[in-house]
Amino acid sequence: MDPVHHLDGGDLECIRLLILLRNHAARLPAGTVVHLTTRDPVAPIDLPAWCRMTGHTYFGRTSDTGAPTYAVRIAASAVATLDDRPWHTTHDPGPSPA
Repeated sequence: MDPVHHLDGGDLECIRLLILLRNHAARLPAGTVVHLTTRDPVAPIDLPAWCRMTGHTYFGRTSDTGAPTYAVRIAASAVATLDDRPWHTTHDPGPSPA
């Protein structure tokens, strides 16, 4: 059975939540399942999209009855994202600032 790591995202929204998850994922061994608890109402949209982009596996909401908690399995070779824009990979930085 893979290890489970609990991460409390609290009231963090989109960018800060993804940065928190990305930074923790970088320190965890491949195969670790992260249970991310967050009250961000957009998490069910952002998390699966971010996982598809980075190569992590999104399992969806867990059966916890408390605050919404989502499960993500850490990939062995995740695609890196920009430090301040976790929805852009380092290979595709997006538009340059004006």
